[in-house]
Amino acid sequence: MTSLPGLLRLWWVLFVLTLAGGDEMILGHPRLPGGRLLLKLLPWRWGARPPRGVRLRVALEKLGPIFVKFGQILSTRRDLLPPDIADELVRLQDRVPPFPAEQARRLIETAYGQPLTAVLAQFDDTPLASASIAQVHAGRLPDGREVVIKVVRPGIAPRIRRDIRLLYMLARFAQRLVREARRLRPVEVVREFELTLLDELDLMREAGNASQLRRQWLDSPDLYVPEVYWDYVRPNVMMMERIYGIGIDNIDAMRGAGVNFERLAERGVEIFFRQVFEHNFFHADMHAGNIFVGPHEQYIAVDFGIVGSLNPADQRYLAENFVAFFNRDYATVAKAHVRAGWVPPDLRVDQFEAAIRAVCEPIFDRPLKDISFGVLLLRLFQVARRFDMRVQPQLVLLQKTLLNIEGLGRRLYPELDLWRTAKPFLERWMRERIGWRALRNTLREEAPLWAETLPRLPNLVYDALNRARRPEPPEPAPRRRGPGRLELVLGGAALTALAGWVWQLGGREMPVWLGLPALAWPLGALVLALLWPRRG
Repeated sequence: MTSLPGLLRLWWVLFVLTLAGGDEMILGHPRLPGGRLLLKLLPWRWGARPPRGVRLRVALEKLGPIFVKFGQILSTRRDLLPPDIADELVRLQDRVPPFPAEQARRLIETAYGQPLTAVLAQFDDTPLASASIAQVHAGRLPDGREVVIKVVRPGIAPRIRRDIRLLYMLARFAQRLVREARRLRPVEVVREFELTLLDELDLMREAGNASQLRRQWLDSPDLYVPEVYWDYVRPNVMMMERIYGIGIDNIDAMRGAGVNFERLAERGVEIFFRQVFEHNFFHADMHAGNIFVGPHEQYIAVDFGIVGSLNPADQRYLAENFVAFFNRDYATVAKAHVRAGWVPPDLRVDQFEAAIRAVCEPIFDRPLKDISFGVLLLRLFQVARRFDMRVQPQLVLLQKTLLNIEGLGRRLYPELDLWRTAKPFLERWMRERIGWRALRNTLREEAPLWAETLPRLPNLVYDALNRARRPEPPEPAPRRRGPGRLELVLGGAALTALAGWVWQLGGREMPVWLGLPALAWPLGALVLALLWPRRG
């Protein structure tokens, strides 16, 4: 950030954030005497000001698409943000003017190494969509298949790196200066954002996500995932089958098409829970712009840059908590957190249980159909954070996706009862993972290994019993000594083998020292270090 453009960008960011409320964060600091008085003298604070959430949203929009995207991702962290700011950040739209079609053509030709006319029989210069990372054009292959071509914006990677460095600087500054900011862990939030952006820049990764989802839902009447044309996928260009459907937020068009809204809403919930608990791979960017509806209430998904997955411990955590919440068994909820190792081991479980009950009991006083899974999970995260629990990134993705699914489902069918749809699924999943059915499944999976081990079991038991009958005297404490002959021979053999291997690496020339390739010496030294006897 020492270049002149970098310094100018830093100055502009600080200026815009100061007008949005950063002045209060700095001048209102208790260690700055007279700061409050100086605040009252600033001209932009003399008149009425919009609420802080509005000021922050407008500031992020002024700072450009990377900051807008950061605000969008930040809006999903309702476990960290005050509600007024989170509600306002949700309104941020990742829409930017398209870059010229001529640039898109050149990028595609460079990626494929041939003229565009050799690849496509038709290319639509008007983009279907334009966002901060990429834009999408329609086209047609010579064989008549209709496709969409996604192209990463030219020069976006350096701008992302520049703005990410700025965000890290601001996050570290806030973490040192503002006590409340330490609880929000701003540096960790920026790090998560950086990983998400880098994933979205790589269209090979997005194509892989789409292919996996398509494979899992192939021939399903519930969800359709368009086909990826791998021959035309590059890190910055991706080609997929073009789909047609009604946007999920176009209620009038769906009503005219005779869509059954109750069935559509329930199917959306079922798809989500199947993705999370059966496939362990879920589309994590399920907002209205990425979902369409086809014939027979079939969902069609697009844009696979952000996906999530849960390990078995995460899946069990969610299932146990949801079922326990349904039964108002808050002790089980508290113990599930301790078992997962997500809270300090010295935590008082009874205090944690009481805090969860205080937050959740008012929620359960309403009819079940009015209770939000996403809000419930959010309240749980907020309580757990007070007890120094670090919410896992994959669970934040899931909670955001769940809120999106719930919001869409209840817009389609306000009487949607997620608990009625999800509870049988969760209980069935728990039965399959716990109890006799789970034991049977485990035995089936481990049978080949046990079949190999069982013939040797009598000898192993006999040896163990013999050792138990004739306990050996305790060995004296080992003394530190140099390497023995065996260690030196093994180390020398490893050094020689590594030398021969390094010598043949791609047939490249390599400096030689004392008769061996130079790289072989540190590798051999590593082997000797591993073999050298340790103090007992």
